[in-house]
Amino acid sequence: MSAKRKKLFFQTVWMAVGILMFIALMMPLYWMLCSSFMSTTEIFDRPPHLIPPHPTLKAYKDILNMPTVDVMHAFKNSFIIAFGCMIISVTLSVPAAYALAKRKMKGSGIIILVFLISQMLPEVFTLTPYLAIFRKLGLYNTYFAPMIACCTLAVPFCVIMLRPYFLTVPQELEDAARIDGCSHWKAFVKVMMPIASPGIAVAFVFSFLFAYGDMMYSLNLTNDSTMWPVTTGIYSAVGRYGMAWDRGMAFACLIVLPVFVIFLLLQRYIVEGLTSGSVKG
Repeated sequence: MSAKRKKLFFQTVWMAVGILMFIALMMPLYWMLCSSFMSTTEIFDRPPHLIPPHPTLKAYKDILNMPTVDVMHAFKNSFIIAFGCMIISVTLSVPAAYALAKRKMKGSGIIILVFLISQMLPEVFTLTPYLAIFRKLGLYNTYFAPMIACCTLAVPFCVIMLRPYFLTVPQELEDAARIDGCSHWKAFVKVMMPIASPGIAVAFVFSFLFAYGDMMYSLNLTNDSTMWPVTTGIYSAVGRYGMAWDRGMAFACLIVLPVFVIFLLLQRYIVEGLTSGSVKG
């Protein structure tokens, strides 16, 4: 086999592997979307329907008219918590990542290690400490409780992601700004932050999604159901005699819709932000 044919063969194999992985990853989302337009009996038909045989919006109408859950109010709660987490996380993580990248500090390696470890801890391990802390601070049963709890997940991720951006920025740029009369703060804001803007955009997106997709913190750190985000609304699909799968899938589609819109509108910035800072660690 010639080198050209061998290269073409491997390209074809990798393309086939990529297509299979794409199908495997997208199939649950496709099934969720299809099931939301089917009745419960059609969902459990054998063989399964890959296309809804009799598409219906009944599940969506049932959710929007459900007396136990105000979907729009739940979305409002989700956006309040997510936007709050996003602002706090980015405000803290950008200067922290800059300091870890550009300032020689004792113990910076330990700090990064702690950030990495904190990303590996399951949320359930931190629920009890958070519950005790927020009760003591008077934040229990407020929006701030799940908001701050989600920040403890978003900030380490953003710091670890943003640090390589600042490492790739030549120190000479900051030195030149200092020579031109800029203070440390002005050099950071006017020179470093614009260069790291793709990473900061990704930090905004992912810190928002960390909080938007949360259910455990919101469900356990607030006992007022009127403050629960939209992710907890999935419980409304659990009836007395079992799970209403059509309503559950429809609710899941509504929850995923804002995430889909965000990635559709910002995909160029997200891809650029995730890749351009990865050349140096």
